[in-house]
Amino acid sequence: MTRTTSPGRIAAWAAMGAIVIVTLLPFYWILRTALSGNTALVENPSSPLPTGFTLGGFERALGMQSTEEAIAQGGAGASLDFWRYLLNSTITSTLITVCQILFSAMAAYAFARLRWRGRDTVFGLFLAGLMVPTIFTLLPNFVLIKELGLIDSLLGISLPTMFMTPFAVFFLRQFFLNLPREVEEAALLDGAGKVRIFFRVLLPMAATPVLTLSVLTYITAWNDYFWPLMVSYSDSSRVLTVALAVFRAQTPQAGTDWSGLMAATLIAALPMLVLFLVCARRIVNSIAFTGIK
Repeated sequence: MTRTTSPGRIAAWAAMGAIVIVTLLPFYWILRTALSGNTALVENPSSPLPTGFTLGGFERALGMQSTEEAIAQGGAGASLDFWRYLLNSTITSTLITVCQILFSAMAAYAFARLRWRGRDTVFGLFLAGLMVPTIFTLLPNFVLIKELGLIDSLLGISLPTMFMTPFAVFFLRQFFLNLPREVEEAALLDGAGKVRIFFRVLLPMAATPVLTLSVLTYITAWNDYFWPLMVSYSDSSRVLTVALAVFRAQTPQAGTDWSGLMAATLIAALPMLVLFLVCARRIVNSIAFTGIK
């Protein structure tokens, strides 16, 4: 039987195609700018294809050009210490992800599987943290990090989000609520305690949502900009997203190195894009299983 193509189906596919084009257009424009020369961009800024094709932007982003070469190509004379900043971003993102997932899973287990007075009330108050805009917590966190002497350090960047977040606790709690209690009761009959049940039974069963939350947390930590900008002042703690600012004009005579900036932005975003694409199916399945709409 031949399936008829209805006007509604055509409109749905057309709308989906338009959304895909609008979503991918910024990435294409970043690639086009990264492959163009700065002088050619000034002369022909609206060309849809790379103008004055060159890989100089990527060379400056990877620190492979000298200051003289960068200025000769119309840049601001800056190059990125890419590997140092990449290491800083990797350390902070990994530290935040590992600690946040561990502590959030422990809190979610307490809220979902343990019975104690006022549990639901405390969870409701904790969940209210989702309604607090992040911008409201920046100043108190900055004062705390300063008092701890952690300004301009990787630990100072990681600490405010290292322990747990309301969303992470809520996400994992939804999964733990769906697990059958018979599994936990069988472990209790075998003599296992609550801690052992959590680490040896329930946490391995939560591998898929934990992986999903780990990917989302890692991407969020990797892309964070404003908080690292507030607390890092030197190359020793500067992460990749903040380091992109070196391609801005350093002197009134120099212009922004758009080619180098877009190349560095593409390189910085590429690992997260690959990570998300690899884990996309797991993320969708895990969100559907936990019942989050």
